[in-house]
Amino acid sequence: MFIRLIPRLIPPIAAAALCCASLAAQAEPFTLTSPDITEGRSLLATQVLQGFGCSGGNQSPALQWQGVPPGTQSLALTVYDPDAPTGSGWWHWVVYNLPANTSGLPAQAGSGQPGLPAGTVQGRTDFGAPGYGGACPPAGDQPHRYIFTLYALKVPRIDLPADASAAMVGFMLHANTLAQTRLTAIYGR
Repeated sequence: MFIRLIPRLIPPIAAAALCCASLAAQAEPFTLTSPDITEGRSLLATQVLQGFGCSGGNQSPALQWQGVPPGTQSLALTVYDPDAPTGSGWWHWVVYNLPANTSGLPAQAGSGQPGLPAGTVQGRTDFGAPGYGGACPPAGDQPHRYIFTLYALKVPRIDLPADASAAMVGFMLHANTLAQTRLTAIYGR
């Protein structure tokens, strides 16, 4: 009896396996990459702050992403240094209300150059102003980590005042995140 059931079970099992394999092949992982930054490696001088004792180019790197999850209505990007000697880290860049169909940002997009899509907001960083602020850890510290995090959001926009703190933006991002992906670079001097 058992032998007679096996041929009947094989087609449904095979169909289910093909279905799941097809769905898995369609689901592209949500990833953040950069031609300017390598995971775990040092930032370039162009991404280092010009000021606070540092002499870099203070230019935001080019970034690309893929695999934005279904249901994403907008995107946001933050750059955070958890190793800053403040007790609360340091926010270097806060960007939100990026259109969901955006697939990257050109170099210098956060440095006052064209490149951010219409409607995108650059929030206030811990430097006290909007825009990209490059790496500048204290001299002699171990290299700091600079975590670039891209958020896929379930809302079309984050409604906050232009001078909202990075922590407030972060609160709204975490409350509305569908998925996130990260790229971490380091820098020391």
